[in-house]
Amino acid sequence: MKKIKLRRGKISLKSLSLYLSLIAGMILLNFALPYREPLSFALFFASLSAGLNPYLLGAGYLLGAIPALSLYAVLSAGVQASFLILIFAVYRRCKKRMGLERVVYAVLAQLPFVFLFPHAGYALFTFAPVLQKTVLAAFFVLVSFLFENALNALLYRAFRCRLPIANLIEICLLCIFTGLGVLNAFPRPVFVALSLFALVFTVLFVKNASAVCVAIVLSAPLALAESSLSPIALYCLYSSAALLFVPYGKAPAALALAALYLGVQALNELYLASVTEIVFSLLACFLPVLAVILIPEKCYAKLNRTLLFYQERSLPRIAVNRNRRQVGQQLYEVSSLFREIEAAFAEKERPDDGGDQIRDKLVNILCSSCPNKRRCEHDELYFSLDKLVAVGKAKGRVNLIDLPKDVTSHCTNTAGMLFALNKLLAQYRRCVADIESAREGRKLLARQARGVSEILRDIALEQSEEYIFSDGEQKLSRAFSAAGFIVSEIFLYGEGANLTVNVTLSSETDAKKLVKAASLALKTPLALAEKIPLTSLSSCYVLKRKANFDAAFGIASCPKNGEAASGDTHSVMKIDERRFLVALSDGMGSGEEARSVSDRALTLLESFYKAKMPSDTVLDTVNKLIAFSSEEKFSCLDLAAVNLDTGNADIVKIGSPAGYLFSGEELRVLEGESLPMGMLEAVHPATMQVTMRENDFLVFMSDGVSTAFGSSADLLSYLSSLRPLNPQSLAEEVLQNALQKYNGKAEDDMTVMAVKLMKSA
Repeated sequence: MKKIKLRRGKISLKSLSLYLSLIAGMILLNFALPYREPLSFALFFASLSAGLNPYLLGAGYLLGAIPALSLYAVLSAGVQASFLILIFAVYRRCKKRMGLERVVYAVLAQLPFVFLFPHAGYALFTFAPVLQKTVLAAFFVLVSFLFENALNALLYRAFRCRLPIANLIEICLLCIFTGLGVLNAFPRPVFVALSLFALVFTVLFVKNASAVCVAIVLSAPLALAESSLSPIALYCLYSSAALLFVPYGKAPAALALAALYLGVQALNELYLASVTEIVFSLLACFLPVLAVILIPEKCYAKLNRTLLFYQERSLPRIAVNRNRRQVGQQLYEVSSLFREIEAAFAEKERPDDGGDQIRDKLVNILCSSCPNKRRCEHDELYFSLDKLVAVGKAKGRVNLIDLPKDVTSHCTNTAGMLFALNKLLAQYRRCVADIESAREGRKLLARQARGVSEILRDIALEQSEEYIFSDGEQKLSRAFSAAGFIVSEIFLYGEGANLTVNVTLSSETDAKKLVKAASLALKTPLALAEKIPLTSLSSCYVLKRKANFDAAFGIASCPKNGEAASGDTHSVMKIDERRFLVALSDGMGSGEEARSVSDRALTLLESFYKAKMPSDTVLDTVNKLIAFSSEEKFSCLDLAAVNLDTGNADIVKIGSPAGYLFSGEELRVLEGESLPMGMLEAVHPATMQVTMRENDFLVFMSDGVSTAFGSSADLLSYLSSLRPLNPQSLAEEVLQNALQKYNGKAEDDMTVMAVKLMKSA
């Protein structure tokens, strides 16, 4: 920025503008009161308290005393300025912050005014002029601290945060007294021109009812000067007229105000005044209107971005993006680590050399002391032993009929050979079982490492996506302002189904009205996902894109007659904001043991799906774990993961009865042919994908219900006759009908689960 050299160094153009404005304000404030009393003292003291240059401000304060046209008035101002400059310069040099002692300094600085300032006193009051000046001095001290708060708010907090009501009132008071100074220092048309310019500019800038409040402040000096409320009413009408035409552009809004102003002047018989008065009155209206119209639109846009109550917070967003990149990079590294772990555990199959080891051990045990050893070696009898060992490995043990002819004709200790070989084969089987168990454990760890690696990779991709700047937050700010919400923070991120809006406002906010305003602003259906209390008065409202569908669930269950607990278990789980999972598990048998197996299967599945583990890894791992620990207890499973945006449902069936999908007039059968989970080492579930539409029903049932109907044809015929309305009544009706088939006594655990997909409200 260009610098301008002054006596004691350099000062920027921005700072120079600030000091010139303060000096002009001090001069105008001295015209606010009838006898040119130094109301400028309040602004002078407030500027000093704000930490501004005391020497420049002192010169401006002295300059403001000149219009009083009195040597004693200038002398009083000089003594006051010298005293305060000395005090604040000392504090400034010592780098000490002034506290409550500034009240004392302000009071002492009023002594020159009380004893030196020429003042004949107001005829309205009967007490002596000195006492009147004392009252005025107390008033100046009070206003000084009001102006101090106002100036601090304007210099350091305005347009950076939402100002408290008290600060806004103090700023309005400063503006009103300055307006009185303008009104007394210049002809009335000058004040009218300046106030109308400020009013039209405010209307075009804020474009909301806040302009009416500004109109009241701008008209207050006229109301005080005329001792009438008419100016306030007129200025409110001017602002309202301009606001009505704001949607059509700045020219129509400004001209609407000008037209209303001319109509008011006509009613006040301006046409009877002198030509000079008519010209100045018209210029006081048309010059500010023309100036506002000629201001380029990009200036309003730039000012809007710079001075709006809500601003994009760049630094927090940059810090968040930087942390997200670091977290994403770290997650990639951890994902690669788990890939290496998978590679380490997923070793290649090694050739089986156990046969040679068994043959060598057998030879060492039987042949080391045999007198026919050399002859057997010469006749290559050991090749026949390899055949015998191969048969033993295949069968698990050998007997006399397995002995090759060469071995029978040459070996004199066949009984000892069979005993020794069977003993070695038993050791071999135990060793193979241990090796196979270890291999399966390594495979399981490898699959888990791969699943964790994929999860971390997906999270890394999500975390590496930066929060970008968009105009959505400005749209939301304007929409909330128009709806009457006072919003201090807005944070918008994500796209499509991941769109998320965070808004900080009062805890008493009408959430429905808030969601409606945000949805209209972004042209996207939103829903309140979470409300997070921040303080006793404010909360953070988290809005997310509303899913196209919602779901309702119904469960009806009955344990086997004579059992206290059902072996069937079910689960309804929210995977994330857009998906949910329902599952029905039927443990083989009934009672607590079956329920334990069923619970274990569901708990494992829920945990894996919550972790977003790949589906193939989930089913394979859960099957292995149950097979290792179930002690011949198995579990059937029905599972559906439903997307609330598309209605797509991934169906998994393992050893369970058929499921059913009610879709309009159609009844679709969902069947699987796999064995129960845990029965074999590798599970091959029946998987399918169906698309559910609005008002579709998905039904799962345990084998206790399906068996009650006798045949699948009878069950299908019964279900086809139903016209379900809600999932709970559907589940209860199917269960009751199945119980009737058993004459009211359940011969097995019976559970019916129903899910209905509905359009989001």
